[in-house]
Amino acid sequence: MHLLYVVQRYGADVPGGAEAHCRAFASRMAARGHHVEVVTTCARSHIDWANTYPAGTDTDDGVVVHRLPTARPKDRRVFEPLNVRALRGPKPVPWALQRAWMQAQGPDVPELAPWLRAHAPRFDVVIFFTYLYATTTGGLPHAAARRPTVLHPTAHEEPPMALAAFNTVFRHPWAFAFSTPEEQALVERRFHVRRPSAVIGVGVDLDAVGDGAAFRRRYGLGERPYLVFLGRFEAGKGSDQLLDFFRAYRRRRQGDLALVVVGERYRDLDPGPDVVATGLVDDQTKHDALAGALALAQPSFFESFSMVLTEAWAQRRPALVQGRNEVLVGQAHRAGGAVPYTTYAEFEVALDRLRADAALADRLGAAGRAYVEREYHWDVVMGRYEAHLGAVAALAPRR
Repeated sequence: MHLLYVVQRYGADVPGGAEAHCRAFASRMAARGHHVEVVTTCARSHIDWANTYPAGTDTDDGVVVHRLPTARPKDRRVFEPLNVRALRGPKPVPWALQRAWMQAQGPDVPELAPWLRAHAPRFDVVIFFTYLYATTTGGLPHAAARRPTVLHPTAHEEPPMALAAFNTVFRHPWAFAFSTPEEQALVERRFHVRRPSAVIGVGVDLDAVGDGAAFRRRYGLGERPYLVFLGRFEAGKGSDQLLDFFRAYRRRRQGDLALVVVGERYRDLDPGPDVVATGLVDDQTKHDALAGALALAQPSFFESFSMVLTEAWAQRRPALVQGRNEVLVGQAHRAGGAVPYTTYAEFEVALDRLRADAALADRLGAAGRAYVEREYHWDVVMGRYEAHLGAVAALAPRR
């Protein structure tokens, strides 16, 4: 098949779940013998959409990548007030305000629509990643009018999902690819759409071997037990609540438990003696951090699929997950490898149990490992995915 992926950012050094998700599928479909191209922006950061990469065409791990420049960086002085008014203000939100919010959020890529009109007919399927950004809202209608399209919504319960401006966006794709049954149910419940769809999931590297002792030496942790948070440390990821819960736990419990924060920080964080912030790290260091942890802490309120959760299970470590997130609770129950919490009291009890019973933590981690071996080995995931794209491509003559 000839496949085109459309995504807001793309590259090995681009942080972000949807972007990593897209790159993993694109490169693996190329490795399976398909011709794969990507059209994206020159931006590396979703904070400002500034042009970082050079415009033009190059290759990345067997994938042809076309980069189009953004017209201007995101103006946060304009966007932030619109964001508050559109997402937290009175309802219903006026249509003009919704459109202004979408435009200010960006990225603004004037060349994308003409590029898709010219090039989409070359492909068997055009695949869009994440519903939220203008690369999808502006590009999907042009591609869907010309070739079969698949949308990976990466949808979750978040304020933008309530905006009526997205209603038509979810009617353009010919088909959907979902990450979890909870995501599929959310989209069908919210948008009342029925399209050919499949729950694909995201694969995990089961061959990676983490060295917890090496991580402890590198960051001076010694024999201290630690929780590890992996990802962007920002409010939407539940990081503020996790930090509050952790500090309350340390006040109430003796011992030397630490919290290790691995990844980008979008807010000031005063580490202190009990909080270790590593910043961005390479994949091996990430695996090491997980392997040496008492447990992963996954406090995010907004997830369509938690890759860090499956990565923790791949290293045979359990997790504490946000109980207000249906996706995380669903993953935890299906795997039997994590404990959901919703209140501080539940967080405290779960953490006490894991600290007091190492065998329990190991059993939960082993259950998680067995689950990802069964469901999220990359060969299993790509088999599902390849079959789904083939079925969507076959829809073209009947459209």
